[in-house]
Amino acid sequence: MAKKVIKPKNKSKGAHIRFRGLAATVALVEGPTMRSDLPDFSPGDTIRVHVRIKEGEKERVQAYEGVVIARSNKGGSKSFNVRKMSHGVGVERIFLESSPKIAKVEIVQKGKVRRAKLYYLRGLEGRAARIEREVESQVSVAARAAAKESKAPASKK
Repeated sequence: MAKKVIKPKNKSKGAHIRFRGLAATVALVEGPTMRSDLPDFSPGDTIRVHVRIKEGEKERVQAYEGVVIARSNKGGSKSFNVRKMSHGVGVERIFLESSPKIAKVEIVQKGKVRRAKLYYLRGLEGRAARIEREVESQVSVAARAAAKESKAPASKK
């Protein structure tokens, strides 16, 4: 009677290596498209996005000001949703961070929220839809300036 030799199947490492190579390739392609000139803002902040609009052969910049209600931070497809009220109607717009249509982003006011997605603002109107703001009083500003001054090294003589 002949012995039957069972050979273990070769584990294909090619798929794993290909996947890692694919991820590296995607990161390599996304790298140059990533923007570093945008300020650090978060949901709840009121921002002004300057958008390039092309009309025929002319190009102009139009400001879109509203509250950031969501951010998506995934590689080259980072995006943020901005909601504003226009003539009593809520208008939302999604901007890609890597888009060349965004000329610049300015932070108008910092908001104080405890959620990452503010979709509940869609169902609110008027004063109920307002977000608490981070407001500095004159006392706190003076205290911070005094602390900064005391930490500064004495001038050398």
